[in-house]
This record gives sequence, structure tokens and C-alpha cells, in this order.
Amino acid sequence: MKPTEVLVIFDIGKTNKKVLLYDNRLRLVLEEESSFPEVVDDEGFPCDDANLLEKWIQERLHHYQNSDSYEPRGVNFTTYGATLVYLDQYGKRISPIYNYLKPLPEQVLKGFFEPYGGQEEFSRRSASPLLGMLNSGLQLVWLKRTKPDLFAKAEQILHLPQYLASLLHGKGVSEHTSIGCHTMMWDFDRMKYHSWLAREEINLPHPIPVSETFPVVMLGNKIEAGVGIHDSSASLAPYILTAKEAFILVSTGTWCINMNPFNKEPLTTEQLRQDCLCFLGVLGKPVKSSRFFLGRIHDLNLERLEEHFFTDEEAYKRVDPEPGKIRELWEKGADAQLFFRQGIPVGLVELGVDCGQFGSFEDAYSRMMVDLSLLVVQSIELVRAENDKTKHLYITGGFARNPIFRTILSLAFPDKQVYTSEVDNASSLGAALVMADKIWEGTSSHLDLGLRKVQP
Repeated sequence: MKPTEVLVIFDIGKTNKKVLLYDNRLRLVLEEESSFPEVVDDEGFPCDDANLLEKWIQERLHHYQNSDSYEPRGVNFTTYGATLVYLDQYGKRISPIYNYLKPLPEQVLKGFFEPYGGQEEFSRRSASPLLGMLNSGLQLVWLKRTKPDLFAKAEQILHLPQYLASLLHGKGVSEHTSIGCHTMMWDFDRMKYHSWLAREEINLPHPIPVSETFPVVMLGNKIEAGVGIHDSSASLAPYILTAKEAFILVSTGTWCINMNPFNKEPLTTEQLRQDCLCFLGVLGKPVKSSRFFLGRIHDLNLERLEEHFFTDEEAYKRVDPEPGKIRELWEKGADAQLFFRQGIPVGLVELGVDCGQFGSFEDAYSRMMVDLSLLVVQSIELVRAENDKTKHLYITGGFARNPIFRTILSLAFPDKQVYTSEVDNASSLGAALVMADKIWEGTSSHLDLGLRKVQP
């Protein structure tokens, strides 16, 4: 039997590492998941085990190259962002993979923003709030200030997806999605690297298209190796590369990330203060984004309701009110809101609502979910342009299966057609999609986003 031609995609998360195989119609044919114990960096802070990760990638690639069932035609990488890798003159890694959760000492940034108009103007121009080590550009400042000897040895600086891809093709490259996502390296006014990098004598590779590939030979077989892609932009790729009309994507999970690739208005200081940012999508253009801690807030408040009503952990999945009941709660407006009337509390749990006023768990959960969804609507509003021309709103992730959430969004945006999208492993699919047409002409035309229209 002839082996199936596949793209091998490595999806590297903070907790789980996956390898996924896609065929020439972008159907997932195999998925493997692994998790590795963390190690500590040179200061004792937890970080990914780079040696183990590199070894695992090579081992899995060789496994599929030797497989009778699959024939790899291409390889690509999608990884978490805000992570840099430092290489010497020979292209060898010279440091641990520092964790973006590592605290950034305050003294590192003392006086840093002043030459650029202060911190607020710097944030506006680089389209990102100040997030510490999550701004990977500030990791460069930290390394130069605190580890000058190590910094002096760094001949190449790559983001994690590009580093992993370089293990195959040997090229020290960069691309827009990794540079442009809350790194503070990119000047969104001039659409080029920020001037502070040159001032600090930091040279980074010129970005190339994320669709670029390099031929490599492995075990006697020629395959195409991609350049890697940041996971957030990768998850947006299936929509932005196939959409025929403007849309907003609401990606739900622990965080609800709202992405609008069609809002061309500059990011304002007020939007930054409300946790908005811009990142660069797979086409190298800005995508305005807002976020809300939806999943975490939901889970903590759900626990309180479960304890009060003595329900099992699956009870909320069985709550499916009639659409008319949800509409009724919605039409009562903000004045009827019970949960989160004063915003999200510091501990994320709403203790000001007496659960005893509800006749059942279903009633309490419905009210809580409506009120939480109203806050998501406010977050989505932050990424709408003043003259909003988006015609569609796509909901992905876990809350796409929540009937209250999707109904509220359809009621809140009557000017849009609201759809749920059943795309699992969106980041790995995006990493496959950006290179698929180069290997199999017309592959993207077969992509099925699993869209289901929501009726308000």
C-alpha cells in the first residue's frame, strides 16, 4: 500500500508538545502528544528542557521518515511566543530557553523608555502593553544588562519557532508573526523594526514571508522545511487565508482572544490600558486584538455554584435554556445584571451574589453565563473599528459549544452573521496551511472550517 503523503507539524505548547500529520486535503491523520519535565535555567527558574525538546523532534522526524504508512513532504513548527534563543557564531545554542514567566527586575528598564517618548508612547508605537518578559524584546534588554558576557557571544537571536525550524534547514531567519506579537520590537507606525534595537546595537534577521520554505534532505529524501510561526497567528491563519468577507474571530478557552484583521485604526493609549494590542498576522499586516480571562473566571465561579447546589462537575454542560429564555435575560439589559456588576473582582470570584435567590443550579448558571458573556461583548467592542465593516463573527474553542455564550453574542451583534467553527488544533492547522499550497497546489481550497450558523 502506498504511504500517505503528509505534512509533519510540531505544535510546541508550554505544557504539552504535539506532533500532528496532515494529508494533502489538510485532514488530520495522526496526532501524538507528549509532556516533558521542566528543568531550571542558570538562575534556578523553571524552563523548558531544550536538549530534550531537540532530541524529541529529531527522533519523531526520523520515525516518520522510516514509516511505511507516511511519506513526509514538509515540516513546520508552531510554538508559544515571547521566547528567544541565542546562538553563537557556529549556530549553536548558548543559553537555556528562558521562560517568559520569569520576573523582569525593575532596574533593568530604568531610563529605557525616556528616549522614545516615555513608556506609554513606546507601548503605543510598539502596539503592546508593558508585560515584562512577555515582551520578548525586553528579554534582550535584560540579557544585555544582566549577562553582558553571554550577550556578547550571541551572534544570532531567533524566536523559538524559527530556532526549531533552523535545526532542519540551518537558516537564521525571522518572520512577522513572531516579531509582531507583544515583543516591543516592531514599530507599527513605520512597519519596521523599532529604532531602539539599532540604538542598543542589536541586529535581528530581516523578516521573510511565513509561507517560505527551504528544501532539506533527510535520510535520502527531499522535504520542505518551513520557517515556523507564532501559535496565535497560526490559529488565525485558516480564517484569514480563506475568508471571502471581513470577520472578527473570537477564540475561546482559558483566555478569550478577540482578533480583528480588518480594523486599520491605530491602537490608542486607552485601548492599551484595556489590555488590547496589535500583532502581525500571516500576511504581515496588523491584527487588532483584545483579551478577557473568560475560561478562568468561568471555572472559578462555576465551582461556587456547584458547591452551593451540590451538583456534579458536568452539570453545566447539560444547561441548555430555550433561546427565548436567554433572549429574555438579554433584553432586561445591564440593569438586570447580577454577577460582576462592579467588574471582575480581584480574586475573580463573585461573592456579592446570594446563590439562594436562584431556584435551581440551571437558573444561577444561566444568569452567571449571561452576565459573563456581556463582559466578553465589551471586550469584542474594543477591536471593532469606528466604521465597522466586518460581516461575520466566528466563535472557536470550548465556549463555541456553550449555547448561552453563542446566543448572547448573536444577539449582541445583530449586524453580523455569527458562526461557530469546529476546528481542532487550529494552530497546527495554520502552520500546515501556510506551506501546503507550495507542496500540493490547491490544497487550501479543500479546507473545511466546520462553520455552523448561530440563530439568535
